Amino acid sequence: MTAHSAAASTPAARTRTGGPDDNGPKILEHVLGWTFVVVLAMLVTQLGLM
Repeated sequence: MTAHSAAASTPAARTRTGGPDDNGPKILEHVLGWTFVVVLAMLVTQLGLM
């Protein structure tokens, strides 16, 4: 195994592709997600779609 292929196989050496960070504030994601769900449910109810 060459030094280049050994370095490429380590998780820290992976190239970032612009996705979300793995160590972000997960509670904020959950709060915003549930807020979106509640607002969407209120909208559907007010429009009489359900």
